[in-house]
Amino acid sequence: MRFKKFVILLIIFLSFILNISVSYSAIQNPKIIAEAAILINPSTDKILYSKNETQILYPASTTKILCAILAIENCNLDDIVTIPYEAISIVPSGYTIADLQVGEKLTVKQLLELAMVPSANDAANALAFHISGSLEAFSDLMNKKVNDLGLTNTHFTNPSGIHNDNHYSTAYDLAMIMKYCMKNSTFKNLAGMKYCTIPATNKYEERVFTTTNELLLKNNSSNYFYEFTIAGKTGYTTKAKNCLISVSNKDNFELICVVLSSGMYPNNLSGRFVDSKILFEYGYNNYTLIKLRDKNAIATQVEIKNATKETKDLNLLISNDITAIISHNYQNSEFEADIQIDENLLAPISQGQVVGKITYDIDGIKYTSDLISEHSVEISNFYVLIVQAFIVILILFILYKLLFSTEKKK
Repeated sequence: MRFKKFVILLIIFLSFILNISVSYSAIQNPKIIAEAAILINPSTDKILYSKNETQILYPASTTKILCAILAIENCNLDDIVTIPYEAISIVPSGYTIADLQVGEKLTVKQLLELAMVPSANDAANALAFHISGSLEAFSDLMNKKVNDLGLTNTHFTNPSGIHNDNHYSTAYDLAMIMKYCMKNSTFKNLAGMKYCTIPATNKYEERVFTTTNELLLKNNSSNYFYEFTIAGKTGYTTKAKNCLISVSNKDNFELICVVLSSGMYPNNLSGRFVDSKILFEYGYNNYTLIKLRDKNAIATQVEIKNATKETKDLNLLISNDITAIISHNYQNSEFEADIQIDENLLAPISQGQVVGKITYDIDGIKYTSDLISEHSVEISNFYVLIVQAFIVILILFILYKLLFSTEKKK
């Protein structure tokens, strides 16, 4: 009898666990505790989820992604940096540091690793002084890059994210900055590092640091690991709360997730990691990346009026793969293309010449590719003769008019 009760209770318990798992994966409207968040596909800018994505908040150390990309763009990674006193002295008590020493010599690459992996504020400051000579000048460089990216709700006052009331951003803007950064392979590798080793310097023995982004750490006891994570940067201050920018890639379907001002879940679970996992799972369980058309597929065929008989029938090829993000509800749907061909398309035409555009408009996002000619199109000799005859007649007509005008005057 006791065994029977035990089996019944076990079945109920397993059903409960399985139900939680299913509901987590099939969730339609994810509930997160972050004050602001966004989930976006960088190749199309399609937003899969948003919550107060344009609300101005404090970014904390997620700021360092911009510091890092500017250092990569403005320095050689092997450049030697001598740590100035100012880089260390201006870090307030309680902020993360790598305990750099005045006069210590490190490479730009090592400082980048320290700024991005353990989120060392003294390392970010050292990079700023090396590049611009002061934090103010480097902040100007940061804000110029923000403006160049067309972002209007972001302003930085330092390279590290140390709190300042005038140092702010939004979930959307940070996603766009991360999108820009991830185009750089050096940054991409840097932002995905789980550990970094700093060899012995003139001040220290060898040091090893672990990333603050626990989505990357498989053997971490907190169990925040998310297998598809490829990059990210954490942030925290008292006023900013828990922040995280992270990037995942599942079957070439890349997503950028930003959560700002997140708190804590029950059992002292960090909201920035739990929120990010919830949003990534929501994205992958509700959307899919599909290939609409293959590169070099025939989009349509046109007849070129003035071409030779052998070349007049021209296939227009799609110049690049066309991929789109669609809801799982529409993955079996047929999507209609809008094909625009250049007006007055006449020979001669070169092979591979752009002669039009194909566009799919799906859920407000336009997916396009150029149309190119499959082969060269030669102009017809008959057409050339007609044109030449027309030119001769035109010249004779002009001469006749001139002679007639001269005779009239006489």
